[in-house]
Amino acid sequence: MFNIHRAYSIARKEVMHILRDPFTLGLALGLPVMLVAFFGVVIDFEVKNIGMVSADYDNGPAARRLREIFLSSGFFREISSHLGSTPLEAVDSGRAAAVLYIPPDFSRDLRGGKQVSAQFVVDGSDNSKGAAILGYLPGIQQAAIKKITGGAQAQGWEIKTRFLYNPELNSRWFTIPGLAVMVIGLLSILLTALTVAREWENGSMEMLLATPVRPLEIMAGKIAPYAAIVLAGVFLIYLVARLGFGVPFAGSHLLFLLACLLFIVAALSQGLLISVLTRQQQVAMQFSMVTGLLPSLLLSGFIFPVESMPVFFRYFTMMLAPRWFMEAARGIFLKGAGLAELAVPFAALGSIAFILLAVAVAKFKTDVEP
Repeated sequence: MFNIHRAYSIARKEVMHILRDPFTLGLALGLPVMLVAFFGVVIDFEVKNIGMVSADYDNGPAARRLREIFLSSGFFREISSHLGSTPLEAVDSGRAAAVLYIPPDFSRDLRGGKQVSAQFVVDGSDNSKGAAILGYLPGIQQAAIKKITGGAQAQGWEIKTRFLYNPELNSRWFTIPGLAVMVIGLLSILLTALTVAREWENGSMEMLLATPVRPLEIMAGKIAPYAAIVLAGVFLIYLVARLGFGVPFAGSHLLFLLACLLFIVAALSQGLLISVLTRQQQVAMQFSMVTGLLPSLLLSGFIFPVESMPVFFRYFTMMLAPRWFMEAARGIFLKGAGLAELAVPFAALGSIAFILLAVAVAKFKTDVEP
């Protein structure tokens, strides 16, 4: 039978160990904030400052206006081609990623009411950058039609696009919650992966097993202090996201806290399972990095949408807590989603946390043999 007093004794022992080790406490509280602040600034999925060469063979007022529209969009900067070289050579050398070709008589044909066209050549060697550049063109084209022709050559109707939840398509609003998922998950796994392994290496596990403490009580005592520390780290990350990066929070704080608790328990249980199976701190750390970092980075939807993955990996990600917490965190932060909309992620997080904790308890050996 589970005895809460014995679990409390183990938790108090773990707290004393953490207090004697300020490095662990600093790592748990300082590292998440530092990583989110650093990568929140560095990682930006918006492609900006794109080098563009203008091959203007017209030099008329309409051609100059077209160039200005591209440059004033905030996405492009003009690169001058070297003397004696062609515009494409700037793309070949990597100095530019696009070339705007404006043919001769562009301004004159426009004044005469003739059909005019300009060519925009994009470097396709980097498909992600190329796709982003092509995504900017419809808006620039509409702006050019309105500013150069006054809308005379535009169609009698137009489709207006409105983006929900992130009107400006600010990539940091999308990135910061994802970074929080990755950092919280990795840190939780690392902290607990070392705790049981440390007991075995130091020889204190034998003394613990000599007492009538049950595996579940040991697990609960080990998880509770680190859960409190990681929750404190979540609060600091929340402050950085809201005050440092201006990420809006549209949902319920209570619901977000519940999602964090479920994810933290799942990650801590995964760390305990690694620690129980390996019994060595160095091996436990290596397993934690592989199983904690790679799924959070590649299979959670942080960088690549889950819907775009092959069928096998779409189903495989269903077994990963980061995928479901990523969905819940972004839904609560940006969409203001409620429990009804997030029932599946919450159910998945609860199931994964329960299964990982149950397996860790089942695999916990009560003998001193390896």
